[in-house]
Amino acid sequence: MIGTLTSLWNRVFSVLGRVSMYRLAYLCLAALAVIAFLVSFTGAIAPTPLELLVTLAVLAAVCSATDAAAQSILKLPWRIESSLITAHILLFVLRPTLDLAALVGIALAGVVASLSKYVLAWRGRHIFNPAAAGAAVLTIVSVWVPALGASAWWVGTPVLAAPVVVLGALVLLRTEKVRVVTVFLVIAVAVSVVRVSALYQSLGTTFDAWDVFWQILWSSPFLFLGAFMLSEPLTMPPRRWQQFTVAAVVGVLAGWPIPIGEISLGQERALLVGNLVAFAFAFSQRSAVRLTLESRNNLTPTVKQLTFRTHSRLAFTPGQYLELEVPHRHPDARGTRREFSIASAPEDLPELRVAFRESNGPDVKPQSSYKKALAEVAPGGVLAVTGVWGDFVLPKRSSSPLLLVAAGIGITPFVSQLRHQQLAGDDRDIVLVYVASEASELAFRPELEASGVPVIVFTRDEPKDMPRNWMWARGVRLDADGLLRVVPDIAARHAYISGPSGLIAELAPALEKARSIATDAFSGY
Repeated sequence: MIGTLTSLWNRVFSVLGRVSMYRLAYLCLAALAVIAFLVSFTGAIAPTPLELLVTLAVLAAVCSATDAAAQSILKLPWRIESSLITAHILLFVLRPTLDLAALVGIALAGVVASLSKYVLAWRGRHIFNPAAAGAAVLTIVSVWVPALGASAWWVGTPVLAAPVVVLGALVLLRTEKVRVVTVFLVIAVAVSVVRVSALYQSLGTTFDAWDVFWQILWSSPFLFLGAFMLSEPLTMPPRRWQQFTVAAVVGVLAGWPIPIGEISLGQERALLVGNLVAFAFAFSQRSAVRLTLESRNNLTPTVKQLTFRTHSRLAFTPGQYLELEVPHRHPDARGTRREFSIASAPEDLPELRVAFRESNGPDVKPQSSYKKALAEVAPGGVLAVTGVWGDFVLPKRSSSPLLLVAAGIGITPFVSQLRHQQLAGDDRDIVLVYVASEASELAFRPELEASGVPVIVFTRDEPKDMPRNWMWARGVRLDADGLLRVVPDIAARHAYISGPSGLIAELAPALEKARSIATDAFSGY
């Protein structure tokens, strides 16, 4: 069952991975805005069609202008998608209007939201969700100037619940935050049900708990808050247990807002508190680190390696990945950022290495705009890491037997982990299964040989000069039976599998016999 679900998930991810998470978030928010605009003609939601159009126009203009000015001053590339995402989120959080004073308030929220990306930032990364910051400031200011309006969260209506769920699910699948946001929803709804039930009981009013539950689920802003705001990668800590903690904190505060004078710690204010918790968790890793490209070299006919030197401290755990930004003109649907597993160990810093597959030939798809831009970066060129994330890390208990399965370029996180184990003198029971199209495509052979772990190779041709602890799986099909033949004690091992999502989907069912499965899918770059 676990293998089947893992296989299904990786097939979905391989499709969604063709679009950058930022582009996908914008497209989903834009689709939700179109749906709301059409529904507004029926009178089923509070805003009118003209109010929606005018408010969105104001927000888009203000957010784009503020971002453009700030990025020009700071000499940063202009990210129009970031501006439009902020504008669309604020559209659903604030109250659309035609009132001039209220439009001034909406413009104020847009300016604050965009400026918060640069002013309320730490080492190049913003601390707070921009839209939440803008809405919170407007709500606080409205205590003294009511005419400016405040956050309204009109998106919390049964009419828009289904579109929010469907479009939000696409974003969560792409950002791999389904479980995190599910934790938030469960806690927020549960706490809110308890709060409302306690209120009914204090008033001596009869109520049906299930009616209260469904009303809160479909009529509250929790769905939108979780899917489009809590899930923002840049304000999330790197490890999943930390993300669950942040989700729980936001869920409790959103479900039972704590009053503070004229306002409460609910909705966007709850998210801001969660952002602070996330920042505290990942203080050392929440930074945009500049890198200088030192060299690029070919590891195999199709695998390239980039070696960088970091300008400042970069903290990571072997097995994690970084997001590398390559600004360029006219980016395609996948944008200007990509994730790369780190191939070097923390002990190698300030040297940092990543690798990627770059196929050639008449049947190869056209290069992405990112791939072309990255190929044009010459030694000495400066790029930026916008964050480090990932839970594809080995267990702390060195006594846990492990099975590592790498498909193609999926070997990179294992190279980092095995090199770290070697340098730390940590002796573990590890078996590596390495899958490649042919022997010449076995990247990082020197590093793997130096690690001393047994390696079982699945290639069409036999690799030459293999060490004694390497074995070529001659004629063995890589399926459940084949794995049992080459790794008979698989049931006693924790399995880690890394590689293209489509291939992971094929191999995951074969690993169901393992004690646990962890996957790291590559959608290509």
